[in-house]
Amino acid sequence: MAIEARIRELRHRHRDLDKSIEDANRHPAFDDLKLRQMKRQKLRLKEEMEALGRSAH
Repeated sequence: MAIEARIRELRHRHRDLDKSIEDANRHPAFDDLKLRQMKRQKLRLKEEMEALGRSAH
């Protein structure tokens, strides 16, 4: 059960980051470094969700 809860939490954070990235892309003056950091964080969350999903099965 704890793995499923962690995956839900990660999905929520991933979704929030996705929205933040979309918002940042609408503003050309947004800091490119910050945008790259958010994209990397989003990728790390996805990788963690996939790893947890594999270990849960």
